[in-house]
Amino acid sequence: MAPVTIVITNRNGTKTTFDPSHVLSNGNTVTTNTVTSPIFDSTTTYTQGGVDVGTTQYIDAFQRANFWGTVKNNTNSHLLLGATVLAEQTPSPSKANGKSGTPFGFTAGEVNINWFDAQLPTIMSNLGIQPNTFPIFLTYDVYLTQNGCCIGGYHSSEGSVSNPQSYAEATYADHVGAFSQDVSALSHEVGEWADDPLTVNINGNNTPCGILEVGDPLENNPNFGAFPYALHGFTYNLQDLVTLPYFGAPPSTTVNNWFTFQGQSLSVCQNGS
Repeated sequence: MAPVTIVITNRNGTKTTFDPSHVLSNGNTVTTNTVTSPIFDSTTTYTQGGVDVGTTQYIDAFQRANFWGTVKNNTNSHLLLGATVLAEQTPSPSKANGKSGTPFGFTAGEVNINWFDAQLPTIMSNLGIQPNTFPIFLTYDVYLTQNGCCIGGYHSSEGSVSNPQSYAEATYADHVGAFSQDVSALSHEVGEWADDPLTVNINGNNTPCGILEVGDPLENNPNFGAFPYALHGFTYNLQDLVTLPYFGAPPSTTVNNWFTFQGQSLSVCQNGS
């Protein structure tokens, strides 16, 4: 994981800094609170509709539930993430590509997603990131923009067909009830990466609902689709994710024949994708 500090130059010449080293009310920095969240911590037991799918990380539990018909008898089937924190990066957008705003009632950075994405190949090269790793770029109270606000995160890939590099960005919004609150955007993007890491998997994406964006169908639900999980004295918000039956797979694929990890009532393609 690479924390990314964004410095916005305001119209009056002053600067506003959005830094993941910001210390939260629980005494942790944004970066530390992310690393100790259920995205990386493996001590939470996930019981979905009475079925224990494992004591593990959140996205691993989702994937086990997603393929429960296959892995329910295999306790060693896991997709686990490491949490190495790399050097903080400090790209600074021009006034044309970044500004401060209040899209959700608090001061946040608003940065052009195309400008931000264009910085990442150089950053990954400078950090020595290799295709056998999954880098996550963490911002704080910064939303990306494309034809308006707001994007809480995204996942993508770059490089050649034979040597592709997947990666993701997510913001940590330090405001109760806000879009992308704490690690909700990160859970969304890592869940989508887990099902379609390169976002160009033509055969895998050939589903009745389009590409395998497992977070998008639920982000308009209450609390932007997130469910609370208490860990280390902090309540995290992790987004529910649709399972393979949502995209047309047999319901027997997943735990309890559910169409979402949290068992919400959906049918095939019900909320779009």
